[in-house]
Amino acid sequence: MSESYFPLPDSQGGWVISESGAANRGKAKVDIVKLDETFEFLKMCTKHGGLLVLQGGKLVYERYFGKGRRDATPNLASCGKSFTSIACGILMAERPERFPDGLETKVFTPDYLPAEAFPLTDPRKADIRLGQLLAFTAGIRGNNPVYVDRVARTIEPPGPDGWESNVDLVALGKKDTTDKGVRVSTATLWCDPGHGYSYASSSIHLVSLMLHHLTGMELQDFIRTRLAEPMGWGIWGYGYRQNYEPDNPDRMTHTPGGGGIAVRATDMLRFGYLLLCKGEWNGKQLVPRDYVEHCSRTSPYNPHSPYSLQFDVNSAGDYPELPRDAFWKHGSGGHCLYVVPSRDLVVWKLGGRDDQYNPLNTGLPSPPAEENEEERHSWVAQVEPKPAAIQTLKMVLEAL
Repeated sequence: MSESYFPLPDSQGGWVISESGAANRGKAKVDIVKLDETFEFLKMCTKHGGLLVLQGGKLVYERYFGKGRRDATPNLASCGKSFTSIACGILMAERPERFPDGLETKVFTPDYLPAEAFPLTDPRKADIRLGQLLAFTAGIRGNNPVYVDRVARTIEPPGPDGWESNVDLVALGKKDTTDKGVRVSTATLWCDPGHGYSYASSSIHLVSLMLHHLTGMELQDFIRTRLAEPMGWGIWGYGYRQNYEPDNPDRMTHTPGGGGIAVRATDMLRFGYLLLCKGEWNGKQLVPRDYVEHCSRTSPYNPHSPYSLQFDVNSAGDYPELPRDAFWKHGSGGHCLYVVPSRDLVVWKLGGRDDQYNPLNTGLPSPPAEENEEERHSWVAQVEPKPAAIQTLKMVLEAL
């Protein structure tokens, strides 16, 4: 079904609902009882959230808890990185003359980055290739641990994280900042380009700067015209709005490439379904097929860890309990989008902290509280985020 079926916008009917829904609990090919168990597991992992399962183009499961619901638009944190990567793939296809060397393109030149990037704060940045920015192997400082040939190491100083990593001067290494009282910086590379992996949000924010430099469009506007409108998303936007305020000297000035997208749950399924269909949507190739395929498997730009062009991948069997073709992207707060082509499967694990659902964060209205909204004021996490992400997909697969 995923080869020919594409849903209407939710306002016009949305996804086809599988017959293996609540009325057939425990009787259909999809074991709804086991999905209910997965849902209960998620309630131990995040304060707010939900579980949506799409198989064969049909919505087979959808439940929410806390502030989670279909029309909620929380800040999805690092899940936004995957949208930045996909936007880059679209840009490369639209402007092939600007990328004659493809992902081998060296991007730290005035052709690709604004004047604020120069002079370079580390001469080795001149050798950074686009594929390395996208695979987090550019040598730009990020979180600890870092990995070299799959061996964990520690760097000092680390790089910025959170919204600060999306401040242009911070990402470009022109300004240091602090994280929990510790100085963090991207002024110097922690290794030569290509020689190690570090989860560096500033690295992918530079792709947002590059896109704006080449097109004159903000990343958010680019995503709106290339993805949101063709796929029929509902209300959406980007978070960290309080950090755009004009009186904030450290404010963000461009769409944060390192995260913060705020998208409705069933529209996250649309994005995942687009990836499942290898970039095609209703007869149109919105994203180059080869770029999506590169995202889904081990990248030649990252031999150091199972992370491709802004997606975790399993093509080398790092997670033996999961299919080799599974790939996913998670974000702080417990959000995670999964795609498993061999099972014709897309899963959206909605999570979220209180602040991620705050309209002051996203600039988007909160949906009205439901009468039966569960009180979770005293909630405490019982499972760490990364194990929770792997266990969630494992449990969903066992239910199918």
